[in-house]
Amino acid sequence: MSNLRIAFLVSGNGTLFEYLSRKMKEGAIPATPALLVSSSAKAPALERAARLGIPAMVLRREDHASDDEFCSAMLAQFEHHHVNFLCLAGYLKLVLNPVITAFHNRILNIHPALLPAFGGQGMYGRKVFEAAIEYGVRIHGATVHLVDAAYDHGPIVLQRAVFVRPDDTPDTLQARVHDIEYDLFADAVKLFAEHRVRVDGRRVYISPAKPPS
Repeated sequence: MSNLRIAFLVSGNGTLFEYLSRKMKEGAIPATPALLVSSSAKAPALERAARLGIPAMVLRREDHASDDEFCSAMLAQFEHHHVNFLCLAGYLKLVLNPVITAFHNRILNIHPALLPAFGGQGMYGRKVFEAAIEYGVRIHGATVHLVDAAYDHGPIVLQRAVFVRPDDTPDTLQARVHDIEYDLFADAVKLFAEHRVRVDGRRVYISPAKPPS
């Protein structure tokens, strides 16, 4: 894969999008933030993209006659901006099969749990942490994974754990996991940008970093 040109798919605030984009612009991640696609015209992420000088657009399924038409419009934008990798940064929509097929093993998402625990349809936001506290787990965390046709199902790239404290509430646990999510996602994107990832079925293999020349 050539230099990563990344499209970010968002639905809301866009803080993760901005964090990753700034890392790329600073040179910490050898990739280019090429496009922001929002599922909502009211998403603050659009303003963040404008401040960063990153092309941005609103693309909504309800504005298209069919799933195929919607996917064609999305893929056309990716082609126009020479996008070759996708990051879901708070995207609350299911990525449809034509896009998954076109970007096979080139779509990253983050989930606030150690998958396959506490994943799947309906498991998002505070619900994940409520379920973890209710179940009584001692360790929780976050997972960066590749995206396939099912919610939170694709091959796992990286995971990071936090201990669950006896006095944790869903809110305190969520805050602690949130603290590790951005760097975890940045680490995963950097691995792909450095061509250090190989995917074989559900197994993801990471090669060592090359020593500086």
